[in-house]
Amino acid sequence: MEFNVKKLASDAGVFFSRAMQFTEEKLGQAEKTELDAHFENLLARADCTKNWTEKILRQTEVLLQPNPSARVEEFLYEKLDRKVPSRVTNGELLAQYMTEAASDFGPGTPYGKTLIKVGETQRRLGAAEREFIRSASISFLTPLRNFLEGDWRTISKERRILQNRRLDLDACKARLKKAKAAEAKAAAEHELRLTQTEFDRQAEVTRLLLEGISSTHVNHLRCLHEFVESQTNYYAQCYQFMLDLQKQLGRFSGTFVGNAESASPAAATSPPTVAAATLPAVPTIPVVPTIVGVPNTVAEGVLNPNEVKPPASGTRRARVLYDYEAADSTELALLADEMITVYSLPGMDPDWLIGERGNQKGKVPVTYLELLS
Repeated sequence: MEFNVKKLASDAGVFFSRAMQFTEEKLGQAEKTELDAHFENLLARADCTKNWTEKILRQTEVLLQPNPSARVEEFLYEKLDRKVPSRVTNGELLAQYMTEAASDFGPGTPYGKTLIKVGETQRRLGAAEREFIRSASISFLTPLRNFLEGDWRTISKERRILQNRRLDLDACKARLKKAKAAEAKAAAEHELRLTQTEFDRQAEVTRLLLEGISSTHVNHLRCLHEFVESQTNYYAQCYQFMLDLQKQLGRFSGTFVGNAESASPAAATSPPTVAAATLPAVPTIPVVPTIVGVPNTVAEGVLNPNEVKPPASGTRRARVLYDYEAADSTELALLADEMITVYSLPGMDPDWLIGERGNQKGKVPVTYLELLS
């Protein structure tokens, strides 16, 4: 490789001249070419965009992956340009443990059945989380990262060049002031014109890049909308999954208790006084005996609110504990803290009651009610 001594000396001279100019400006011993107010505003806006983009990017990464070690691992894979291995979500891991536990405890036992149901919901939650992370990474994190690693690096490079051009320009101005001889002044003026042209050209390039920050904001705004949409879909899925699970557990809770009591010999032989002392008193609804000749619509699984008549006795008032969304036309939607009238019908699932509110009727889950005397 050819060693160019003249170029090395020239570069060293330019570097020394810029260093001297920068030092004298800091000490107040040299004048500094100021950029116009619009240009300064563009610079401040660009710096603000860069700083907040970095903070939003980092915190979004923490939101999507709270584990610091996992984030470091993903960062290393990305820098090595290798595909990040698929990682099991916490929900999916919990689902696996619950399913394995159900196999050991017995999938036919009340506890095993519940573990399987809850485990399946956790698996669905984990899959939804995985999809949300993938969608958010593509639609939101990647554009922010591309800005910082692409456009911002270009802007930073051109700003450094502009800073050097300004130092060269101010150094030329200083040499022109110090020049005494006519020949020296002519040379300094020529050098000043060339340096001024280079500075103006670089200032225009940098200004155009800085004005492009407005387009960056528009792009990031669109990405932000997509991120919110992904997050909305994710939480809506989670809510629906948990609502379905809650309904399943509400329907079978009474069966679980009955099975647990019948399967436990100790419970069958325990004195009534001990059971009364340890278990809370739960109000019960008297079941109306089956009347010969009356069609058992509830036992057949079909409820027509117009055909259901309240019994002469056995109705009670109940306060709704939680909001409940009716799954079909046979159920009655509930609002927390409202008062309704409830009663049971022959052959009806013990975990459900008939609820009435004005002219509206429908099945309601017992677990959502506080039965009043």
